[in-house]
Amino acid sequence: MPPQSTAAEQSAPVSVGIDFGTSNTVVAFAHADGRTEALNFEHGGQGLNHFVTALCFWDERRPGKSTIRVEGGPWAIEQFVEATTAFRFIQSFKSFAASATFQETRIFRERFRFEDLLATFLNTLVKHADGRLDLSAANLVIGRPVTFAGRQPDDDLAMRRYQTAFERLGVVNPTYVYEPVGAAFFYARQLERDATVLVADFGGGTSDFSIMRFEQVAGQLKAEPLAHSGIGIAGDAFDYSIVDRIVSPRLGKGGRFRSFDKELSIPNHYYANLARWHQLALMKTNGDLKGLQDLAKVAVEPEKLEKFIEIIEFDMGFALYSAVSRAKIALSSQDETEFRFAGGDIEITAGLKRRDFERWIAGDVARIEASLDEGLKRANTRAEEIERVFLTGGTSFVPAIRRLFAERFGEERLVTTDQFESIAYGLALIGQDKQKERWEVRKAA
Repeated sequence: MPPQSTAAEQSAPVSVGIDFGTSNTVVAFAHADGRTEALNFEHGGQGLNHFVTALCFWDERRPGKSTIRVEGGPWAIEQFVEATTAFRFIQSFKSFAASATFQETRIFRERFRFEDLLATFLNTLVKHADGRLDLSAANLVIGRPVTFAGRQPDDDLAMRRYQTAFERLGVVNPTYVYEPVGAAFFYARQLERDATVLVADFGGGTSDFSIMRFEQVAGQLKAEPLAHSGIGIAGDAFDYSIVDRIVSPRLGKGGRFRSFDKELSIPNHYYANLARWHQLALMKTNGDLKGLQDLAKVAVEPEKLEKFIEIIEFDMGFALYSAVSRAKIALSSQDETEFRFAGGDIEITAGLKRRDFERWIAGDVARIEASLDEGLKRANTRAEEIERVFLTGGTSFVPAIRRLFAERFGEERLVTTDQFESIAYGLALIGQDKQKERWEVRKAA
């Protein structure tokens, strides 16, 4: 049960939590009496509690005039799917937050740094909130991963970029909190006694762990963070394992082409773009599409490359990854399923067994387990001392992940939810804590 609030606390302003995710972003409000609610977006006749982390830029041409337009969230995907003019679609850009090698990207005639993309995205979110979200006036708590995605991530760089982007929207002195800490605050309201808790948050780009001690003191729930750990591996990497084994070979990966009197391997770098579906659109402008078209003329199996070319030309990446997601979800409850993707003249079908999928992701699961071990070590806590384990995020339903935690901590201690809003709810609740600075992550220098 949430702690009782005083009359003074009940007069406190609403606090806002923002869970800026790799795949989806959620905004939540918390009231002084412990009530929480997610910001709802109306799109296509549906109410959505999450805002897809995506941007679509397009060049709107009129006689004598050209204007660059932009949309975010589900409206970005809608524009992407229905585009009839030149466009640039960007998704999962959170993955570049801590990358020193990512300096900028060109979008038509303009240069965009990471902070430009984030500020633009946030502006589209505020626009579609229809006046219900004023970041400049908010008691704002912003989530961040324990470990940012990417090779050699620079946390200070990522935080400077976050701060710059939010400052542009008038945000004054926000509080930054680790995402799994937010989830822990939300789940802790279920606790009926003092407990040491592990929260495992599986997003699209990162897997993060927080170990916390919760105690009731004078009728109020108190929490002490013991340790945090994380790794830049999660749902996106699992999706790519299916693409790499099922889809890519049917699009020419591992094939050969003729060059004079020799046969050579088709370069694998073309297939790296299949790691995320939106990257396929970039192949139209970076020279890769032209390279594939040239290779198809001399390939031993040209029909496979022609399928790859068709997927790129007709922007089928979104539909392809939707098929991947359906197959992965099916394997959470079935030992085998059929992967099926159809679009235009292309049809890819293949049997997919859970045991094969688990073999493909075994290395990533081992690295996730090593990160978990590091968190327990930092907390100086043994697995048997963890009294409750809260699992959040879609990847927590992957049986191999569930089994990892059941074997380490016991099935009876696990609590799993598919509630997208749990992190944002917890972040907003932290905003109501009079000592919220205890949970704040060090800001960038």
